[in-house]
Amino acid sequence: MNVFTKPINVYTKNSIMKNFTLFIMLLLGTLSMNAQKSYQLSSPDGKLTVNVSTATDGQLVWWIQHEGTQVLLPSALAMECYSEGKSEKPFYLGRNAKVNRVTRQETNRTFPTPFYKKAEVKDHYKQMTLKCRGGYRVEFRAYNDGAAYRFVSELRKPFIVKNETADFNFAANHQAFIPYVNDNRSGERYCYSFESYYDESKLSDMFADSLAITPLMVCLEKGKKAVIMDAGVESYPGLFLKKNTDTQTGLVAEFAPVPLEEVIGGHARLNLIPTRRADYIAKVDAPQAFPWRAVLVTEQDTQLADNDMAQRLAPACRISDTSWIKPGKVAWDWWNTCNLTGVDFEAGMNTPTYKKYIDFAAANHLEYIIIDEGWSGKESMLEDLNPNIDLKEVIAYGVKKNVGVILWASWRNAAKDTENVFKHYADMGVKGFKVDFFDRDDQPQILSVQQIAEIAARHQLLLDLHGLKPNGIQRAYPNIVNFEGVKGLENAKWEPIVNGAPLHNFPRYDVSAPYLRQLIGPLDYTPGATVNATRSDFRAINDHPMSQGTRVHQMAMYTVFEAPLQMLADSPSNYEKEPEYTSFISAVPTVFDETVALNGEVGEYITIARRKGDTWFVGSMTDWTPRDLVIDLSFLGEGNYEAVIFSDGVNAERNATDYKKEIRTVKAGDKLNIHLAAGGGWTARITRK
Repeated sequence: MNVFTKPINVYTKNSIMKNFTLFIMLLLGTLSMNAQKSYQLSSPDGKLTVNVSTATDGQLVWWIQHEGTQVLLPSALAMECYSEGKSEKPFYLGRNAKVNRVTRQETNRTFPTPFYKKAEVKDHYKQMTLKCRGGYRVEFRAYNDGAAYRFVSELRKPFIVKNETADFNFAANHQAFIPYVNDNRSGERYCYSFESYYDESKLSDMFADSLAITPLMVCLEKGKKAVIMDAGVESYPGLFLKKNTDTQTGLVAEFAPVPLEEVIGGHARLNLIPTRRADYIAKVDAPQAFPWRAVLVTEQDTQLADNDMAQRLAPACRISDTSWIKPGKVAWDWWNTCNLTGVDFEAGMNTPTYKKYIDFAAANHLEYIIIDEGWSGKESMLEDLNPNIDLKEVIAYGVKKNVGVILWASWRNAAKDTENVFKHYADMGVKGFKVDFFDRDDQPQILSVQQIAEIAARHQLLLDLHGLKPNGIQRAYPNIVNFEGVKGLENAKWEPIVNGAPLHNFPRYDVSAPYLRQLIGPLDYTPGATVNATRSDFRAINDHPMSQGTRVHQMAMYTVFEAPLQMLADSPSNYEKEPEYTSFISAVPTVFDETVALNGEVGEYITIARRKGDTWFVGSMTDWTPRDLVIDLSFLGEGNYEAVIFSDGVNAERNATDYKKEIRTVKAGDKLNIHLAAGGGWTARITRK
């Protein structure tokens, strides 16, 4: 379906109320007939309640309430399974359920997160486990900011999962932020880069034939939000969502089946495209915990901007020694097409160009450069290497300047003979790989990601994964320092112009993604444009790209966007002409000790403060609406601080590069009145005196 065409809405208020009444009747009937089969779990603060029940046919359903708000109506959960290799009736997890035992526990702990937006995460929840006849259990957790469940198989025999039921039924026709799948590779339904703008519509107006990725947000009454996501995905496909055409106000899960045949295809023939898929979604060989299905429930949007649910539900770190993992900044070549000026050689993918990038990185204390697509052949990482790039010379030059080299690779090449290839380049001195064009999250692909991460860790290589959304593996393997899965700055290179203006509202996406996409993990947005444009001035120029919004909007991204491996996307030559800009963004850390979400609304604006040591970094961004905000500095410690502040210039709405710099003394409790221009930003570095 064309995502820009709205269907005729034939869903009426009366039918919504009828649907709601039917659900309430079902709920009351279930409770009255099966009181002994109903279970309840409350969050530590008592505001959120998870209810679980078995219907007359033994179907497990759950629903969520939050202080008088019906977050979810009864929603089914089940897995349809078959014994592998046997033609027999299916067996189910969550259907025909017979609960043998119920156990409860409360956990209140913290765990370290050295490669994250804070040094440690608090993990406080109540858990209820239903041990069921048939060799499985279902674990439910209630947090103050959401709820989650997962199936855990205790079976020791191999079996296949034909399908999983994960429904999310809402009581009303709420507004939602929906990230549709809309740019499939070679037309294959589940082959996608996991990059989506947000369509904002009522649930009943969702396109029935379209998939959506997660996180997906539903706006409840009283300013509350419910966000659906999966977490802790291992040896299992990722979660897609689609419209529940029966209820019109609900969502149902869909999963990519296991590929049986695939061909080379997709963008520039960089993908492996499934041409035939099985009639099942996963194979299971041993006892296994399946992914979490989570629903965040928040009262303020700032709770989404500083949320740790993905970390809490992820598997624990599996690398015993992480001391070699070094987050940092990267001078990147691809976005600016190696455009250098003022040099005495022809710029491009060649040795002198990358030495210049290393010089720039060293001068600005950047830890890495990336050599992107084009250094190796299309079909191999060891053959048909670009003769214009002497990798050994570039790496040795980087060692001399204390700058590491990261190489680009397609997933299908990185998955070939991974052990030998990674060892070869690690021995050469390469620090990591940017692995691109995964563009799938079916079970074999998820298993491949884990294998690549394990081998990379063994050879002390960092990974930046593109064409993939975070799924929790970054906590298990923190050498995965970044993911893409975001509509980043690269899209400015090909953005269509319609009626004299860009088709997509980049600044609105910029202040939506920190609340939604960023919930599941870091994002390789690749900020740092030096050519900044108002909405009317913006044009897509591939070799000389620009950004939508102001200069300080770009600067604030370095604090607002989470990325342990953060890019400087523009040309070294452009940055050298803008020393104030370059010096500031180069000094923003990429991991932090503490994060505070100060204010904001999804799709409107955001202000984030992050601390590293004794220094605070604050970033604020808005959509195309100018705003006046107040920054409350009560998060500061005692004493006086020096604030280096960059704000939109008085003429920023005419010339988006206009900014103002000031230095002032501030202290805890001060309130700063700031102005954000259209598409604007504000940012500061606040250091104890």
